[in-house]
Amino acid sequence: MSNVLKLGIPAGSLQEATAELFRRAGYKITFSSRSYYPAIDDDEIECVLLRAQEMSRYVENGALDAGLTGHDWVVENQSDVHEVAELVFSKVSRRPVRWVLCVPENSPVQTVADLQGKRIATEVVGLTTRYLAQHGVTAKVEFSWGATEVKPPKLADAIVEVTETGNSLRANHLRIVDEVLQSTTRFIANHAAYADPWKRRKIDDLVLMLQGAMAAEGKVGLLMNVPRDRLKSVLALLPALQQPTVSNLSDEGWVDVSTVLNEAVVRNIIPRLKAAGAKGIVEYPLNKVID
Repeated sequence: MSNVLKLGIPAGSLQEATAELFRRAGYKITFSSRSYYPAIDDDEIECVLLRAQEMSRYVENGALDAGLTGHDWVVENQSDVHEVAELVFSKVSRRPVRWVLCVPENSPVQTVADLQGKRIATEVVGLTTRYLAQHGVTAKVEFSWGATEVKPPKLADAIVEVTETGNSLRANHLRIVDEVLQSTTRFIANHAAYADPWKRRKIDDLVLMLQGAMAAEGKVGLLMNVPRDRLKSVLALLPALQQPTVSNLSDEGWVDVSTVLNEAVVRNIIPRLKAAGAKGIVEYPLNKVID
């Protein structure tokens, strides 16, 4: 097939979350333990499984047309790519991850200036070096291959590490001195690929579906029949993305009301809707919400 989009899927902590997001968007990705080329039920997409840390470099040089990776790795690699969309999802929460400068709880270090001439361990050497330069600090920044939290104070004076909840930092008796960068997942594209009309349409369509799946998370649809003379009371109970849809029924004394709302409030609202006169109330799941 002449038209194929080469798409990078992040391996590691975001792999399953990415596959689940694609599933809700209508795409089935299947991973094999022996292959770095996951199968996808779209003949116009070819997936490649790569570490998020590397993704932006391969998108920049055109080996991939597009991919999902963290904003932090785009910054770390200083990659010149087109950012198509922000996709705020992660393995733990919908909050951004944070790269933070940390020291042991009993360290005398109080500000980044106190790290002049010290040793810092991190996976993001470029990001950390540029951060220190912005603060006029010269320190020895060493690449950490993992288990960065355990290196202070014997192997490093400080670390720059990523966190979502801060639990691991607290468990290792580390104190945050400063925030270096906040990051979320981004859908990025190669500039030349995004300038190609077919690839741009394919990318934009895919991103639309992914964003729709994310917008539907935690929301449900609600249908009900309402006596026309009770409509005002029922509508007053309904929060909605915009306005509930009201449709006439064959019985002129009744209308059909449909709306979208947060799943967490359904259990409280349905009894009140019934008490207000609604009948035939149906709750149904949503796969996508497209504005």
